[in-house]
Amino acid sequence: MIGVVGAGAFGTALAVALARDGRAVRLWGRDVTALAARRESARLAGVRLPENVTITAEIADLRGAEAVLLSLPMQALGGFLAHAGLQAERLVACCKGVDLRTLTGPAAVIAAACPDATVALLTGPSFAADIARGLPTALTLACADEAEGERLQHLLATPVLRLYRTADVAGAELGGALKNVVAIAAGVVIGAGLGDSARAALMTRGYAEMVRLALSLGARAETLAGLSGFGDLVLTCTSEQSRNFRFGRALGAGAGFDPTVTVEGAATARAVARLAAERGMDMPVTAMVAALVDGGIDLSAAIQSLLSRPLKAE
Repeated sequence: MIGVVGAGAFGTALAVALARDGRAVRLWGRDVTALAARRESARLAGVRLPENVTITAEIADLRGAEAVLLSLPMQALGGFLAHAGLQAERLVACCKGVDLRTLTGPAAVIAAACPDATVALLTGPSFAADIARGLPTALTLACADEAEGERLQHLLATPVLRLYRTADVAGAELGGALKNVVAIAAGVVIGAGLGDSARAALMTRGYAEMVRLALSLGARAETLAGLSGFGDLVLTCTSEQSRNFRFGRALGAGAGFDPTVTVEGAATARAVARLAAERGMDMPVTAMVAALVDGGIDLSAAIQSLLSRPLKAE
């Protein structure tokens, strides 16, 4: 049995994908009465949960799972683990971001709360709707323990959900977190009417920032060039399905955005701006996004701050 914590779109999509391949899955959520009755998530219209998905509001029902996937917002992960009393041998983070309190990624947050568990990370270019519909998707599975990583790879992969393994947890975490910040910036560019050429330039310089910070924190460059970095960056900066891109586009257009929608890149921009300042690193795209999100700069000043930077070698 595989446990999934978080009955939002992504957690439910993972539960559907794993169950469709014949696995027994238990999907936990705080308020799942309607989901249990309908067997269909309002966030994944037309996708019915297979009968081998058990829906529960009791954390105790996840005991004995071969692995528990944690599909929660990054900023909610630490609080959940501190109070849930979750007991599992293998915990797999399925969120992308940097915790505002600790300035660490999800693996460190999980390890601090559950020191006896094997910690892994599932990340990469993916949308919940695609996974739920059974469309081919490739993800990175990161685990410092290579034997456990291989075990999880075989446990969680399906014929259409391909998992590529790495031991570089830091690289996989940072690729997934930082691409959301760049996606907001890419959305700003499009929302402000600056065009696709400007978006391509922004993505390229944003990727350079991602690699620079990741390398300084011990990640490997090839991880950032893979699914969890470059692959996810391309998807998130170019698709209307991306919440981070849509949020940035609204910022760039001066339009409103639904405050109930989780935009991981907004909090991550704040956290990474602090982290970069502590390390004395120059990250202009991240700084611009953080300032826009916090209202510390207006759009025209934000754009000018990037365009007026000194000319230099690439």
